[in-house]
Amino acid sequence: MSSVLQLSKRFREVLLDGVWIANTNFKDQLKDVTWEQATTKVGSLNTIAMLTFHIHYYIAGLINVFEGGDLEIKDKYSFDLPPIESQKEWEDLLNQLWIDSEKFATLLEQMPDSKMDEVFVDEKYGTYLRNIDGMIEHSYYHLGQITLIKKLLSN
Repeated sequence: MSSVLQLSKRFREVLLDGVWIANTNFKDQLKDVTWEQATTKVGSLNTIAMLTFHIHYYIAGLINVFEGGDLEIKDKYSFDLPPIESQKEWEDLLNQLWIDSEKFATLLEQMPDSKMDEVFVDEKYGTYLRNIDGMIEHSYYHLGQITLIKKLLSN
């Protein structure tokens, strides 16, 4: 299996349908979360909605680059979630995450393996491979947080 196909599979596992690493994924963890739960603060932790927005922000930013655009995302804006005040708004955020996650994986699959060694936007960011691996690792990190916050909310 090519490098890009392996990366795409790993990305889909953490976001959409996998159970190999964490025995769960974003879609599975978020399927039964209500908007009230998603926006409930537990101590000083970020909310589930905030973490969901945060991961989507980076996925959307990388998609823009994959499609030939500039890297327009900034870390300081990655938690700027607009207020979620209904189940529909929460579901809209989730649906956009699922759509963009599939788009990310599909765009990745269309890249030649040689692209993975190319500079990602600017040398200071490293290669495409480093950034895609980072996106996967970042997603697992926040998936763990979401899973723990769900448990805290259920107690």
